[in-house]
Amino acid sequence: MSTFLIVFIALVVVVFLYFVSTQRQLVNLDELCKNALSQIEVQLNSRFDAILGLAQAAARYEKHESETFIKTAQARGLGEAGAPPAGTPAAINQQSGVLGQLMGRLMVVVERYPELQASDLYRKLQEGQTEYEEKVRMSRMVYNDSATKMNRMVRQWPSSIVASMLHFDLKDYLKIDDENKRVINNASYGDMFKV
Repeated sequence: MSTFLIVFIALVVVVFLYFVSTQRQLVNLDELCKNALSQIEVQLNSRFDAILGLAQAAARYEKHESETFIKTAQARGLGEAGAPPAGTPAAINQQSGVLGQLMGRLMVVVERYPELQASDLYRKLQEGQTEYEEKVRMSRMVYNDSATKMNRMVRQWPSSIVASMLHFDLKDYLKIDDENKRVINNASYGDMFKV
């Protein structure tokens, strides 16, 4: 066997091993991103349920406003015309926006009723809401970290060649909405409801 043939075969083996290794890394990162989005959706649904509980507690004080909260929370902000497909960063961002709007409106109602703020049920529901918010925040960080790693592999050479051949695309990042930015800059939800 000639030296050229041995070198050629060795080069083909190295390229093949690199291709397989890169494909496995891309699949792993893609699955991490999908898993993180799924976790966020589960936690957002839990937050909607917590808001529903808060709205039901507030219903004794502000019936009309609470009914609106309850209907919106039950709808989960989904199914609207032009809504992004479920399991995407755009859908997560939309759900977060709906949650932020609901919490903002609910805070206005709660501020009018100090006896509601002082109730044990309301405090427990608010603690649950704060806990879900923290879980969503952590899951967003995990997703964005995984998306960063995936995007690096999709954009950097030579892994970009494998990514384009296998149709791996850049991942969108989850963004924080303006309502959440305002809340984070001012205080946590828990701090806002302290009596």
